[in-house]
Amino acid sequence: LAIIVHGGAWEMPDALEGPVRQGCREAAAAGYAVLARGGTAVEAVEASVRVMEENPVFDCGRGSVLTSAGEVEMDAMIMEGSTLGTGAVAAVSGVLHPVTLARQVMQKTPHILLAGPGARAFADEMGHPVEPTDQLVTPAAKAEYDGYKRTSYQQPVDDLFNAPEPHDTVGAAAVDSAGMVACATSTGGITMKRPGRVGDSPLVGSGGYADNALGACSATGHGESLGKFVASYRALALLPTVQNPTAAIHTTLDAMLRRVGGRGGLIMVTPDGRVGHGTTTTRMVWASCRGGAGRVAPDEVKDGFHSERLRTPSHL
Repeated sequence: LAIIVHGGAWEMPDALEGPVRQGCREAAAAGYAVLARGGTAVEAVEASVRVMEENPVFDCGRGSVLTSAGEVEMDAMIMEGSTLGTGAVAAVSGVLHPVTLARQVMQKTPHILLAGPGARAFADEMGHPVEPTDQLVTPAAKAEYDGYKRTSYQQPVDDLFNAPEPHDTVGAAAVDSAGMVACATSTGGITMKRPGRVGDSPLVGSGGYADNALGACSATGHGESLGKFVASYRALALLPTVQNPTAAIHTTLDAMLRRVGGRGGLIMVTPDGRVGHGTTTTRMVWASCRGGAGRVAPDEVKDGFHSERLRTPSHL
């Protein structure tokens, strides 16, 4: 049994380190509790992400941000490694738990992705209440939106992850007692993004990927770069050669930085329960729990805080 979660990769102010680390520990503990009582990896990653969607310190669910039109549009995906089943939603509004809606897409429709009004209509069918916009953004997110009103979304990649408010994604990857792996990713978007913009988070192979033959991975960072580079799949595809999950992550992220100039972070779990994590942004928080023990408390979960100087690709 193993689970690892991340709380986004961005320029996190010191004051938020404690709350984000605690939030990640709580999410990992919730997911591990599912595994410890015999639950599936899919159930575990959904449980972990739901905890973070409830916590406004993260950019998802109650901590989402506003588009240039002043609305919330969220993306999420979930995938299991046994049949490669996947479900995702994109640019969906008024949903507190997009990760659960994504799982329902996977399990209750023949599709893998629903977007915009279609995703909202499906949420209505599934009984998700409509959450008002003001219940999905924090006062800090509203203040940031007001400050960006006179700017456009076309900012340098580095700028997106060097600001004091969250601009990113949460995710989880797990393996259960049957050896099935799963991943889940959820995001509340980027402040002042163009309405309808979708990044990597709901895209299979980019925002996340799971295959019992390889492992499970969830991504965070600059969505356009992660999408173009298909980062989650690339990292997992290195495992048969590299063997070490953290080495596979660093190799992939360094290659993405050189090729497209984009920064991000990845977490990974292998079918035999090893975990890996890494980032090319300045900061990323993760938490993990592994082994055959019973339920654990958040304070018993291993966690970490990446804090690195930004590297510049040699070709730039």
